[in-house]
Amino acid sequence: DLPEAIDNTRAIADRCNVEMEFGRTAIPPFPLPEGVDADSYLRKLAYDGAHERYEQITPAVEERLEYELSVIERMKYATYFLIVWDFVRFSNEQHIPVGPGRGSATGSLVSYCINITRVDPLQYGLIFERFLNPERVSMPDFDIDFCVKGRDKVIAYVQEKYGRDRTAQIATYDRMAARSVVRDVGRVLGASYNTTDHLAKLIPYGLTLRVAIEQVAELHDLYESDPEVKKIVDIGLRLEGLTRNTSTHAAGVVVAARPLQEIVPLLRLGEGEIVTQYDMIDVEAVGLLKFDFLGLRNLTLLDEACASLQNHAGIDVDLDKVPLDDEKTFEMIRAGDTAGIFQLEGSGMTSLIRRVQPDRFEDLIALLALYRPGPLESGMTDDYVERRHGRQKITYPHPSLSEVLDETYGLPIYQDQIMLMAQKLAGFSLAEADILRKAMGKKKKEIMASMREQFMAGCKENGISDQVAKQSFDDMEKFSRYGFNKSHTTAYAFISYWTAYLKANYPTHFMASLLASVQGDLDKVASYIGQCRRMGIEVLPPDINESEASFTPTSDSRIRFGLAAIKHVGRGAIDGILAVRKGGFSSFFDMCRRVEGVDRDTLEALIKAGAFDGMGISRRGLLMHVSQGIEMMQVARHERQSGQQSFFGGPETVVADPIITEEEFPQSELLEFEKELLGLYISADPLDQYRDLISLYCRPLAGVSSLREGEDAIIGGRITAMRRIATKKGDQMAFVTLSDGDAEAEVTIFPRVLETASAAIDVDKFTALRVSAGRRNGEINLVAEEVLSLESLDKKVSLSVDVTLSEEEIDPDRLTRLKVFLAEHTGTAPLVLRVDAESGRFVVRAGEGFRVSPSVELRRGLEEIVGAGRVRVAAGDPQ
Repeated sequence: DLPEAIDNTRAIADRCNVEMEFGRTAIPPFPLPEGVDADSYLRKLAYDGAHERYEQITPAVEERLEYELSVIERMKYATYFLIVWDFVRFSNEQHIPVGPGRGSATGSLVSYCINITRVDPLQYGLIFERFLNPERVSMPDFDIDFCVKGRDKVIAYVQEKYGRDRTAQIATYDRMAARSVVRDVGRVLGASYNTTDHLAKLIPYGLTLRVAIEQVAELHDLYESDPEVKKIVDIGLRLEGLTRNTSTHAAGVVVAARPLQEIVPLLRLGEGEIVTQYDMIDVEAVGLLKFDFLGLRNLTLLDEACASLQNHAGIDVDLDKVPLDDEKTFEMIRAGDTAGIFQLEGSGMTSLIRRVQPDRFEDLIALLALYRPGPLESGMTDDYVERRHGRQKITYPHPSLSEVLDETYGLPIYQDQIMLMAQKLAGFSLAEADILRKAMGKKKKEIMASMREQFMAGCKENGISDQVAKQSFDDMEKFSRYGFNKSHTTAYAFISYWTAYLKANYPTHFMASLLASVQGDLDKVASYIGQCRRMGIEVLPPDINESEASFTPTSDSRIRFGLAAIKHVGRGAIDGILAVRKGGFSSFFDMCRRVEGVDRDTLEALIKAGAFDGMGISRRGLLMHVSQGIEMMQVARHERQSGQQSFFGGPETVVADPIITEEEFPQSELLEFEKELLGLYISADPLDQYRDLISLYCRPLAGVSSLREGEDAIIGGRITAMRRIATKKGDQMAFVTLSDGDAEAEVTIFPRVLETASAAIDVDKFTALRVSAGRRNGEINLVAEEVLSLESLDKKVSLSVDVTLSEEEIDPDRLTRLKVFLAEHTGTAPLVLRVDAESGRFVVRAGEGFRVSPSVELRRGLEEIVGAGRVRVAAGDPQ
């Protein structure tokens, strides 16, 4: 219909001509003082900073600083360093927390001296060439962590400094994955929800649709037999992998030397935000200078915990000056009490911590490097633990490497150590050693072959035999696959230590800030509140007269729930409440008269969450009077707007508060309200009704990590989280998190067990499980063998009672008291008396006449006689 359109398109295409330069990064100019070039300005900043960092500029500091500055000057990267220095300086001036370092940049002394990083690379043996290699022409990579709340402000500063037309964030493209494409196609074709949901759940995570059809028998059968399923899958196969939507990359920011529209295609997203259409890889390929501005929640947590200490307790904590050998901190870490601690929480890491028993800062650096798939699966982590505790001999490939490998017990767990080994054994420069490290890590055979020859020759010159040289090279190649960047782990170990230090020394302020940092994640809030209870910190329900927007400490051992953590309570409503709350609200209706920006949903949410409980009025009564509260709010707003104010500043019309006499809801309903609005039970715990049963029949979850491989145990509690997946055969299995109120444990439930009691396995269900313990990479792995009902434990599980005494504690009076007490609790369970003597432990099995009836009262009474912790009620016959 319009043939000239084709001609015009061709004419436009013929006029288009673009030449793109690849492989050279164009660094934008940095505004400098008049008469000063970038190299000299960076030199001045570095030496000024060195004088602040060090009491004395030693020869070692000066030599390293001069070397780094010469490399930076020769490679023409001074401007790049100055750009990073400038936005980090801005962040510090604006009190936006910046991380102590990230990645290889932490190995640069210049970065440390100009305050881009806060870790002394000389003190921790970090290598500059790992960051900037003079023999490998590639851009160094500065990745900077910022406080989540301040990151956008830093990006805005960079945009203003270099021009909005030259600065942008980067697009990222989400692809259509197998599960989502099946759901989308099914919805468009009008298939029922049950059909598409069932199909999607048959596809194991991580598999493509085509592979899933081949491997999942049920999916394959449906595809072959059901025309509707076949149509959904066939269309899905064509769509899978296509771009689903475009969004902004979480970290990437580019800064250009000229307007971006001359270099890359741009795209406007959301509310006018402009991003590059090229992704992270392509923007670097066309020479754009890219930074990763990462928002790190733990920096916000640290900042707010310190602010809380300052504001509520008058305590000023400078994290850069806290002692790195605080015994209270290490005691807490060694005990595995690491919930909320950066990089150290989680059952696997906690298990490793208990095995390592760290007692110095360097141990934390090693832990972060060791707790990764490579070291765990290769056995390196186990070797490290055994050598640390003297159970395995510490050996070195060559005596000259003792200095390099001493801190890690003869094992090269850092990539930096691989580089130092090449330097020590074969005389490599650190720049050459970095090239070797990279070639080994990426298995570049040609480079490795030529460098092997150089390595063997260098070893020969140093008097090292061919056999040792060959073995050392092979070991370096093997360990390079597992080794980690020491610069990165050192920087992150500081964040780990700082969070641990605050938790150990100022637990209430830390936990309040931790809860605030995750208040959008109800599962984490519930988990950390459980942790507070275990620490002896009471988390109080929300209160309209006490709660701030976020969680706040109210005393040394109390935290008040924040209003922002209540569902359906928005920031506008909270600001309105806090703005007029001075002196507090005398009643629910007083609040309604004074506050603006609060609607019916917000009022009902506040009531259901218990925010008005402190006024002594039932939640049922308040919910029945919400409409009157809304009317009072509207009348008061009208009077304020029309200027009808009383002499005392309130509304002219004074109406007496309605009298509320309705009785309260049953406790179970109140708890359901809390679960709905807060994500957890706050005023009571439904698990309380089962605590005696769990205490008697179940192993405490805090102690399951001590189970031996193959050992069975009964555990019980409430399921707090669950994930169901389909196996390759299409059968359902589940991973559940079980809580007994004091600790949590992860349990795997395979199909054969799940299908016997599927209805009993769901979030918020109370259950007991017979589990078998396994070990994988040193981590406990619990597998359910049987699902039990808590109520039936007394019928299905036999108990025995163990009492432990020392030889000195066996006296006539105590034995008489025991005999009298046991006679009052006769039953069928066997009783065992264990006596600890100098010559060992003696086990005395009481006769049939001393069988007892296990109960909480029995245990408490026995503990009054023999002491707390000396009585154990266990499932099964005594050992």
